[in-house]
Order: sequence, then C-alpha cells, then structure tokens
Amino acid sequence: MTTLLKRLIALLVAASAVGVVYYASTKGTTQVAQGQKGQKGGAGKSASGNGEGNAPTPVLVEAARLADVPVTLEGVGSVKALNTVTVKAQIEGKITKIAFKEGQQVKKGDVLVEIDDTTFRAARDQAAAKRQLTATQLENAKRDLTRYNSVASGVIAQKTVDTQRAQVAQLDAQLKADDAAIASTEAVLNYAVVRAPIDGRTGLRQVDEGNIVRGSDALGLVVITQLQPLAILFTLPQQQLSQVVSAQNRTPVAVEALDSDNKRVLDRGSLLVYDNQIDPQTGTVRMKAEFPNANLQLWPGQFVNVRLLVDTLKNVVVVPTPAIQRGPNGAFVFVMNGPDKVAMKTVTVAQQTDTLSVVTAGLASGDQVVTTGFGRLQDGARVFVSPPDTPRAPGTAGTTAPTVSNDQRARFARIREACATELQTHCASTPRDQIRQCLETNKSKFGAPCQATIDAVAASTTNAPNISDTTAKKADTDKTVERRKRREGADAAATPSAIAPTGTVR
Repeated sequence: MTTLLKRLIALLVAASAVGVVYYASTKGTTQVAQGQKGQKGGAGKSASGNGEGNAPTPVLVEAARLADVPVTLEGVGSVKALNTVTVKAQIEGKITKIAFKEGQQVKKGDVLVEIDDTTFRAARDQAAAKRQLTATQLENAKRDLTRYNSVASGVIAQKTVDTQRAQVAQLDAQLKADDAAIASTEAVLNYAVVRAPIDGRTGLRQVDEGNIVRGSDALGLVVITQLQPLAILFTLPQQQLSQVVSAQNRTPVAVEALDSDNKRVLDRGSLLVYDNQIDPQTGTVRMKAEFPNANLQLWPGQFVNVRLLVDTLKNVVVVPTPAIQRGPNGAFVFVMNGPDKVAMKTVTVAQQTDTLSVVTAGLASGDQVVTTGFGRLQDGARVFVSPPDTPRAPGTAGTTAPTVSNDQRARFARIREACATELQTHCASTPRDQIRQCLETNKSKFGAPCQATIDAVAASTTNAPNISDTTAKKADTDKTVERRKRREGADAAATPSAIAPTGTVR
C-alpha cells in the first residue's frame, strides 16, 4: 500500500513537471511567432508606404483651346404630316378596278379606283336627249312667235302673241335646266373614277376589287399621306422662348431632327411657327418646324429629338467635358502646375455637351487640364502624365500591357516592390517604353535590394523590365526552401514530444 502510494505521488509530480515545461515552451513559441508576424506586417506596411502609396497619380491631360461653339436648345417632338387624306367614294357602285399599289408614291390626279359607271352614263345620256328635245321645241316656238309678229296688227289677237312669247321663254329656261342636268350627270359620272387629291404615299387599301362602296363608308378606300415635306411638333420650356424669338427675328432658326440616341441627324429643316400662348399646366410652348424629308428618314407619328440653333459663341475657351468636376463650391478643374503637379481652379461653365464644355472664367487657352484619373487628386497632388494610349504610369498597379502573362506581371511586381523609391525618384516622368533604359542607366544610384532584384529579374516586355526565367525560378525556389525551413523550425519548437521527459509509468 505504501509502495503504491509513493508511485502515485511520483506520477503526479512527473505529470505536473511535464505540463509546466509544455506551457512555457508553447507560450514562447507563440510570442516568437507573433513577433515575427509583427515584423512582417511592419515591413509590409513600410513597403506599402514607400511604394504605391506615395506614387504619383497617372492622369491624362488635354489643352484648353479657342473655338466657335453653337448654342442649341433641345426638345422632344413627334412627326406630323402636313396633309393626310382619307380617300372615299362619292357615289355608290361596284369597284371594277384598283389602279394603285399599297405604299405607292402617287401624284395629284392619278387614278386610284374605278367604279362601275353604267347607270351614271345612262343618266347622262338621258339628260342629253331631254335637252335635245327641249332645244327642238324652243326652236319651233321661236319661229311661231316670229310669224305672229310679222302679221298685221288686228289679224291675230294680242293674247295669242303674248302666250307664244311666254312659251318661248319657258322653253328657253327648260333648255338651261337641261344643260344643268347634263352637267350634274357628267360630274356624277366623273366620280366613278377616284383620283388622288394630293401628292403623297398610299397606305394599306381598305377595300378590294368587286366590293360595293358608298360615300358613307367610314374607312374609305385608302389613306394618302404627304411625306415630303413633313412637320415636327415639339415643346420647349417657357424660359427658352425669348431665345427662340430673338433668333427667329434675325433669321429662320435652323432645326435638326435626331434619333433617340442623339447620335444621328435624320434631317435638317427650319422653324415655322411657335404658338401664341404658353400651356399653364406644363409651362411649355408648342412649336412647329418643317423638314424636306428628302431621304424619307422621318415618318408620321415618329418620336424624335430636336435641336434648335439659336446662337453661336465666337472664339470661346472650350475643354473636354470630363475635365469639369463638381464640388460644394461649384465647377472646378485640375490644371497642370509644373511638370508633375496639379492645381485646382474654380471655373464658370456657360454651356456643356457630352463632349465639350464652354468655360467663360477661370481658364485660358493653352492651359493643360486633367481629363482622367481624378480618384486621388487634390490641390497640389503629384501626377504622372501618361501618353494618350497608356492610361497608367510606371510603378503603379496594372502597368503591364494587356498581352503580358501572369508570370511576367508577378515578376514585375517584385521590381516595383523592391525599387518603388528609385522608380519615383529617377523614372517617374519616363515614358513607359523607356523604363528599361532608365533602370539600366541609374542602376548605380539604386539601393542594394533594388540592384539585387534587377540582377535577378531581367525585363520581360518593352513596357516593363524583362525577367530571366532561370534566375526567377531559382530565386523563387530559394525563397520557398527558406520559408519551409522556418516553418519546420517553428513546428519543432511547438511539438510536445520534443520537450517531454522520457520514462515509463507503471
């Protein structure tokens, strides 16, 4: 019993010792790992601070220039035909011929439809025969009256003479009535041939050959629409009416009709009239412009954008619209202030389009304004002016060309990390295709880490230092071995079996 108790006590003491040693070892290893991690983090932070964080911002610039800029007003309108006619039959009858094709361009007076005219021709002939009868009776009555007048007075009663004279007058009036009847039947007969009342384009026909048509039919035979010229009805805000009136008083205002994207001019015309009152519900005024529509780009009922030229600003300063920025104090631009710095200038913008902005104050012709790269800009910021076809500067992320492989990108990233300070100091203003030459020329001025990296990594493209695959693979292998050794050493230090005492517990 005593021996067993002693063994239990010895076992407890040994277990306690092992626990104390393991705890101390684990705590030390954790502190070492945290220290290494902190050192690595500090080094990374330092590299980041000395690298891209202080790199100049890549930008594109363009010079402000003088130009003549048109002043335009824009609105939305709908196309309307100047004349639209629904052609209808004026008599009742059967269609014997349709002489037009759907969608045909017709002239005024062209035959469109022919209606059976048998009944109307017979009526015309009947009226002509009746006139002939009346004319014969009138001629006979006139001869009798002449004979009565030639007989000596008292032989024929005066009453007989007066009656004959009235008969002649009656037949003469009847003859005129017969002439009118003939004219009426001729007109009705002409209605049997339906002709185009205006120049225009025919639509879809509403009836087919063989149908009975009447003048009371609602649809009619066909609709003819005049397409050349056309009108566009549109509205403008009442605030712009004074500009339109002033321009119209000088010369007819030119108007352009554009497609829905404002990219293509459909036709050019002139302003015809503006309404004599403003719509109080919308605060707009209606206007009407006429277009020749020579190429048939406009169609009745079509919605289009319209642009009115009301004035032209002569010899004003213009800049690309992307250069105009907006802030709490209004519009401003970034202007180059020396070879690698920008200054912020407040400007006054008189007119702005998608591409150009007119600046009336704050800029002069020739000032270099920034057009891209505003993300990190502020007054006095350092910049790198890229050529128009290279939007990023050397020494910044994403510098490699689109054809550069991922391996080449990774290798160039090594140079950027090791030589960030040197690139900023010696090669910040160097064109991209001359970076390699700049590195080779100034190599003696670079620090040891940068020189070692350049020696290990040669340039891979004309835009970035080429990399020797053999040297790079060897460097990558050496780093991998070194990282593996450090990791194995840390694992060994943290393994309990490496520090636990050996022995057998019975």
